[in-house]
Parts: sequence; C-alpha cells; structure tokens
Amino acid sequence: MRSGPPALARSARRAAAAVLLVAACAHGVAHAESPFVAYERGDYPTAARGYLEAAEGGDRLAAFNLAMMVFRGETPGPREVAVAWLRRSAEQGMTQAQYNLGLLYENGAGVERSLAAATEWWERAAGQGHIEAQVATGTQYFLGRGAPHDEAIACGWYERAARNGHAGAQYLAASCYEHGYGEWPRDGERARYWYVQAARNGDVAAQAKARALARKP
Repeated sequence: MRSGPPALARSARRAAAAVLLVAACAHGVAHAESPFVAYERGDYPTAARGYLEAAEGGDRLAAFNLAMMVFRGETPGPREVAVAWLRRSAEQGMTQAQYNLGLLYENGAGVERSLAAATEWWERAAGQGHIEAQVATGTQYFLGRGAPHDEAIACGWYERAARNGHAGAQYLAASCYEHGYGEWPRDGERARYWYVQAARNGDVAAQAKARALARKP
C-alpha cells in the first residue's frame, strides 16, 4: 500500500491546530444564534457568555463552540476547561467534538496521551458518518495503533469514507481491493473503480494506477 495510512495519520495530527467553529444556525439552534452573531462581529466576550449559558443548559453545539474559543485564546480559561466542554459535547453525540477529542488523545494535548481513547472517539464519530474520523479509524486498525491490527476492518472504514467522497480514502480502498489486505477480498474491477474515483478527485497517482489495471488481462 502507498504511504497513505501514515500520511493520513500525520495529517490528522496537523488538523489538531485547525479546530472548527460551527455555525449554530446549521443546527437550527435559535438561542445560540445571538452568540454566533456576536462571534462573527468580533464581540468575543458576548459570544462566550452566550455559549456558556447555552452549554450549561445542555446545548452540545454551544459547548463545542465555547471549547474552541478557549482553545483559540478568544476567551480566557485554562485548557482543562476547554477539554471539559469539548468532552461534554462529544458525550452528547456531536461528531466534530468526538473527532477533535480523538485528536487531543492522539497528541496528549490537555489529556493523557492514549491511542486507544483516540480510536474510541474517532470510531464513535465515524459510525455517525464523520468522514475524517472514518479515515482516522481505518488508519488505527491498519497500523494496529490503539486498536487491534486488522487490515480488513481498516479497509471497511476506508471504503465507507471513499463512498463519502474522500479522495485519499478512495485510493486506499482501491489499494485494499488490488492487494486483498488481511481478509479483504481481492477484486481488480473494484480496485480500478476506486482508483478512477480518486483520479477524478485529483489524485494523479490514482490515475496512473487505474490505467495500469486497465491494461491487465
């Protein structure tokens, strides 16, 4: 397999610094709209107060946004507070919070480093359709890192992410079918299909692989 899984793992580590602030309106949370508007105009104290009030009332999106503000230094507070709000959001089922919490555990940032905990949170998010979490979960199983070494399970997660349009996962899914990793079936037609999809999404190496497979008898 190409150096995809380790490279994707490194990409996930870099993503820890690029946390996402989600617009409240995307979830239809009316009482969180005002803090979001305040945030957009740069009024961080008002936004933080609004998010805190909503988070204390059980709003998982507000808890996530408050955690992100603390992480970014946009409102005062120790990292432990940010982690606590992020964990609360994750436990309430917010997939981006689950994914970000997994990144913290992978890096030991504000929590004790635990690859097993990273896998647990990523797998929760992956099961709800979070694409980057699906790739990260697959990588954990492929490498046997914080999860049992199981290439077939890894390939299953890569294909799920591939179906969701992730170009890197499409290449990896193709590689799984080309080589038949673990108990994963070898299937040249499926391999070519996913290489073609990855190529259409801009992966130059996938284009070459698809052509090579097409020339095989």
